[in-house]
Order: sequence, then C-alpha cells, then structure tokens
Amino acid sequence: MKIVSIVVLSLVGVLLLGMLLYLVTGAICFRIALSRRSTAKRVVNKTMKKTIDNYKIDFCWWDKFQFENLSLISKDGLKLVGHFLPNSTNNLAIIVHGYGADYREMQNYAKLFVEKNYNILVVENRAHGNSEGRFMGMGWLDKNDLLQWISLCLEKNPNYKIVLMGLSMGASTVCMASGEKLPSNVKGIISDCGYANVFEQFKYVFRTKAHLPTWPLLNIFNVYTKSIYKFNMKEADAVSQIKKSKLPFLFIHGDSDKFVPTENVYKLASAVPDERKDIYIAKGADHAMSYPIDPLEYERHVNKFLNKIMK
Repeated sequence: MKIVSIVVLSLVGVLLLGMLLYLVTGAICFRIALSRRSTAKRVVNKTMKKTIDNYKIDFCWWDKFQFENLSLISKDGLKLVGHFLPNSTNNLAIIVHGYGADYREMQNYAKLFVEKNYNILVVENRAHGNSEGRFMGMGWLDKNDLLQWISLCLEKNPNYKIVLMGLSMGASTVCMASGEKLPSNVKGIISDCGYANVFEQFKYVFRTKAHLPTWPLLNIFNVYTKSIYKFNMKEADAVSQIKKSKLPFLFIHGDSDKFVPTENVYKLASAVPDERKDIYIAKGADHAMSYPIDPLEYERHVNKFLNKIMK
C-alpha cells in the first residue's frame, strides 16, 4: 500500500507540475504575443516609428480635418473607437490598421481615399489605441467587429458603396471578414501584406524572430488561448474565409517582406478566381512598405481596382 501511495502521489505531482508549466508557458506566450501590453507590440511600435522617421510621415495631417469620433459596443462588451470623415459622395472606405499600431498608422492610406472624395472610417482594433480589450484579436475577432462598423456606417447612409482596406493584421481582418455575410454595399477588398493563417504566422515569428521552438511551445500557447480565451489560432484562417466570398480582391505585398513572408499573398490569392482578383507585388518592399517605397505604382494599382469595382 505504501508503494501504491508513493506512485499515486508521484503521478499527482507530475500532473500538477505539468499543469503549472502549461499555465506559466501559456501566460508568458500570451503576454509576449497577444496581450495589450505585449513585448512584441512594443517592438512593432519601434519599427513603426522608424518607418515614420524614414518617410517623414507627418501626423499633423489628421489635424487638418474635423473627424467625427464614433464608437460601438462589440458583441463581447468592448467599447471600440473609430474616426469618421464625411464627404459628399456615396463612396466609403473602411480602413483597418495593423498589429501593435493605431489609426495613425493609416494616414497615407486615408489620405489617398480622401483625395478621391471618399468618406472614410479608420477604425481602432480591440486592444489597440483608444479601443478597449485585454488581448488582440489577430483579425479573427476583429472581423466580427468590422461587421458592426459596416452596419453602423449603413445606418448613416444606406446607399454607401464600401471598399474594405487593411494593412498587415488589418489586411487579414478584411480578408477574414470577406467570408461572413456582408451587405451588398460592400464592393471589394484591398489586402496589403496580410497573413494567411494566425497559427502559421506565429510559427514563422517564433522560429525566425524570437528564435523559440514552435513545438511544443506554440501548441501549448494555442491550447491556452482556446481554453482561457476561446480563441483557436489554427481556425483563424483567412484563406478559408476568402473561399466563401464572391467579392473582388486586390492583393498587395512586398517581395522583400521579412515579417509576413511574400508566400502569404499567393496563398490568399489562390482562394479567388482570376477574374475577381488583382495582385501587385512591390519590388524591394519590406513589410507594410509597398506604398512608401513606390507611391505612384501603388496608387496606380489601387485606382485601377477602385475604378473597376466602384461603378
């Protein structure tokens, strides 16, 4: 009996130790990658600042216009914030920023649409900027928020013709939203340097940027997010969502992207028939740099796409 008791206690100890390691590992990965205060988010913000300095982006552009601050309550109770600039046409661009940023990252893209006399709504994703949230939705949770933003805009004007445009995580957001039941007002999607699948993107970042073992670390992380936050990173797949969509797409990516590899754009585009897609690969562009590195060529592709879909 004494031996049996020792064995049982040993098994219980191993089980408790395993559970402790699981919780600690999951919590650390969450803090690094998904938390509002994540380490990775701070690294991205430093990269964003470098881009701002290199390309002399002046945030004072926003101050030239009287934006209307909009808000809504998400399905899970978060207050989300957006910045709306009205215009005299029925064309509306809903613009979604990337991981670790806020609406200001999208200045050049907002400016592009304003100069074309579009109404614009630049949203702030959950756990970013002025929007509430403990953890980032990686596009998968944000896609549901985007549906609510579309509904809110159509309450303002049911005749809006809408294009959804996103950068990086924002690009994955609009691609993931494309597979949901969208109103006929939505005419097309512009996806700039989005990833195809959240789990695969984290696998790439863990391996190449953080130099961490993806197995079993990432698998433990995914079990943790599923059990604690009901978020399965493997299911967060933009390709499967795009396959359900009937919309036209413009896919943009830099051929030198070191954060979201260029192969992602081909995975996304493979889900759309040729007659409903355009692809622009910017030569020499790193992540989210396709517009800054060659604005004229970028605008040419965007304008061509808009002229085709916004008739």
